[in-house]
Amino acid sequence: MGNDGDLNIVKTKEETDKKCPQCGGVMDFDPASGKLKCPFCDYEEQIPVSEEEPKKAAEMDLKSAEFTANKDWGVKTKTVICKACGAESIYDSLQTSAVCPFCGSNQVMDQNDEDTIAPGGVVPFKVSDKEASQLFKTWIGNKFYCPKLAKESAKADKFKGIYLPYWTFDAQTHSEYKGEYGIEHEYTDSEGEKHSRTDWHRTSGTYQEFFDDELVLASTKHAASMMKGIEPFDTENNVGYKPEYIAGFVAERYSVGLEDGWKLAKKSIEQKIRAGIANKIEREHNADESRVDFVNTEFSELTYKYLLLPIWMSSFKYKDKIYQFVVNGQTGKVSGETPVSVPKIIITILAVIAIIVICYKLLG
Repeated sequence: MGNDGDLNIVKTKEETDKKCPQCGGVMDFDPASGKLKCPFCDYEEQIPVSEEEPKKAAEMDLKSAEFTANKDWGVKTKTVICKACGAESIYDSLQTSAVCPFCGSNQVMDQNDEDTIAPGGVVPFKVSDKEASQLFKTWIGNKFYCPKLAKESAKADKFKGIYLPYWTFDAQTHSEYKGEYGIEHEYTDSEGEKHSRTDWHRTSGTYQEFFDDELVLASTKHAASMMKGIEPFDTENNVGYKPEYIAGFVAERYSVGLEDGWKLAKKSIEQKIRAGIANKIEREHNADESRVDFVNTEFSELTYKYLLLPIWMSSFKYKDKIYQFVVNGQTGKVSGETPVSVPKIIITILAVIAIIVICYKLLG
């Protein structure tokens, strides 16, 4: 059999290429039951979790972590020979698992990169592909500016279930700030005209907030705005990584390293802190407006997790253009692109102009 590494690889492939004991078919992870299920005879089997295995992803100390350079690991493509039928398949170098397109056998791809961090946990699929399809129909039906013909003809191509890599970060923050708050005053001039004036006052103070599971997409292959549209995920409801959870699905390795992931999370946290300080200033001084001029933040208790989160991906075609969309495999939230009806936009603009003109005449 070779060395211990070969034994580990074979064991992993057996776990993700589980044969049905009743009919011999390849079993996949079933979102509805949370078990391995045979798509041919519907036989189900519980995923075993031993007492020694973690029930969910552990929080890892960020300061002691060995930061990995932000790069794409391995070659651009990778050839995998299916153990079941011998077919050779070419996969993106960032994929860690896939289904053989020839015989349907599941595989977890060999990771040749020694510096690649393994996922600590998985948020399993809860939404099935059929449910995702129905959610898509409802979503596009509610898009006001989408042409009616597009709504009627839009049929999603076959859904692809994929686990995308995400970093989550926990941080305790303590900030010192300086800013201003504005109090609006109404006054009447010598000619009887009413006006408003904002008086500004200096202020300073401290602000503390704990951030739990600040989410960062660890892939550069997908449109960030589209992926943001299906957040949030219930990342607390994760399970410790086992290859059985990704059986029948594609899993992508991260292309945004831990260090760069923390930089993105830190930037997002700092923006939220500034917004929190602005709210604090207005609340404390019963102010109408606020300005935050200076913030100095100290971070402590920094931890991270590397999770695989469930996404359904698909697309539809309208007037020779492909529109992509995604469905959150845990919550069912949909995000993506749709065609836009120019006539509807023009009508809306004209309607707004007409309302403004009418109001101006009535008030004038």
